[in-house]
Amino acid sequence: MNAVIVTVLLLGVVVGTLLFHIFSPWWFTPLASNWSSIDNAILITFWVVGFVFLALGGFMVYCVWRYRHQRNRKAEYKPEDKKLEFILVTVSAIAVVVLLAPGLSVWNDYIKVPKDATKVEVLSYQWGWNYRLAGEDGVLGKTSIKNVSDENPYGLDLKDPNGKDDIIVQDADLHLEIDKPVEFLLRSIDVLHNFYVPEFRAKMDMVPGLVTYYWITPTKIGEYEILCAELCGTGHYAMLGIVSVDKKSDYSNWLAQQITFESTLAQNKVKNKTIQLAENAK
Repeated sequence: MNAVIVTVLLLGVVVGTLLFHIFSPWWFTPLASNWSSIDNAILITFWVVGFVFLALGGFMVYCVWRYRHQRNRKAEYKPEDKKLEFILVTVSAIAVVVLLAPGLSVWNDYIKVPKDATKVEVLSYQWGWNYRLAGEDGVLGKTSIKNVSDENPYGLDLKDPNGKDDIIVQDADLHLEIDKPVEFLLRSIDVLHNFYVPEFRAKMDMVPGLVTYYWITPTKIGEYEILCAELCGTGHYAMLGIVSVDKKSDYSNWLAQQITFESTLAQNKVKNKTIQLAENAK
């Protein structure tokens, strides 16, 4: 009787899992970048792992029922089966190759940034996002963690002329131009974060002291939510942002409204001087 119950329960788990994945309402978000190959790699992994799950689950159900306890049955002693071992090793090797090959192929493209890609620095902190884009010279200024301060949260080198015209997007939404490749340069000023936009199908850890990167080409106009995909403290759940994909004219208008690092420094000087005068007047 116990064997019947266990067999039915195991069969229910296998069949139930299969039906859940067939009729599940949770699936991919709509794709809004060039990384459909990432979707394909995930689907291949899903079907290979799913097949293995069904095969092993079905085998367990068979074994529990076929070799259930029966009176007068003798156990078979079979310590080795070279044929079975060869089959298992061969099938496992093929499965591993099928799982790894698509991912390695995608990764090879993932780290090859197009030469015409726009560089966008993403600076993470607990718990928000700041951004920096190259100015008219097309070159991002040098940065160092040693330079980070309240007046210079990006840590730009004040002696580097290339950084003076860098465009600063602080505590605001990021905008991207549609069909224009973008390289995200990822930095963190405190703990481990992860820059993730589900519709872009791309993400990467942001490690303090390092600059990591990946690239995308946004393909659909719209607003998309930015998430932190790495537990980074008590405010992790609220570390959200918005990236807007615009047509060229709208993107140019947005870009023209942003301020440069040099302007930010000037504003900070005026602000600090005003505060100092107010305190002296007390």
